[in-house]
Amino acid sequence: MKASPGARSWIAAGVRHELLTRALPALRHDMAAPVSVIRMALLMLKRQVSVPTIDAPACEERVALIDNQVSELVEGIRSLRDWELATTDEGITRSALVMQCVGLMRAAFDMHGVVLDVDPALDPREDEARRPQGAALRYLLLGALGYLHDGPSEAGAIRIDADGADALRLSALPRESGGVSPVLDAHRAPRALAIDAIALQSLAEDLGYTLALERDSVRFSLAPG
Repeated sequence: MKASPGARSWIAAGVRHELLTRALPALRHDMAAPVSVIRMALLMLKRQVSVPTIDAPACEERVALIDNQVSELVEGIRSLRDWELATTDEGITRSALVMQCVGLMRAAFDMHGVVLDVDPALDPREDEARRPQGAALRYLLLGALGYLHDGPSEAGAIRIDADGADALRLSALPRESGGVSPVLDAHRAPRALAIDAIALQSLAEDLGYTLALERDSVRFSLAPG
């Protein structure tokens, strides 16, 4: 029996939840790091103001550091809104999309011996156009990365290439013999919530995008349709 549109939407919602769960360690780190710096700066500031003669320049330096870290913390908290599938958003450039998703997943992939390799053509450019539906594109690219990571083939690297002016192609490259630590392999637990072809296609259809999906590659345009 073919899944109804409602069922596909529930599958897509589950995939988005899994992707957000995988990205949370990096998101938490981005918010926890400023907090650690703020606590240390406050401790130093407390010591500096407790002495008989206050070193005003040093205190100003600590206050400036705290102010900077508070701004970074606020920015990190606000970035959580980027995960909401709002009807409209500011959009995102292709290079920024790739940079964000690679930044979120690189540490986790490294732990499994999977290297993320980005095409130099995806470096930021000043005249780069913004694509609409930034949140949807973020879920789609993370879903494609997850599909190639979780696939039956033991990927040693995932290559992200520019495909024309408005598309991305992701390719899983085979792992070289002896290319990963035996310790990492021994502790690589099987994922009960692996992102397979059905999950990724359901996600793409629910978001309004079309995928060209193969066993070891994914291609999609950044334009809906």
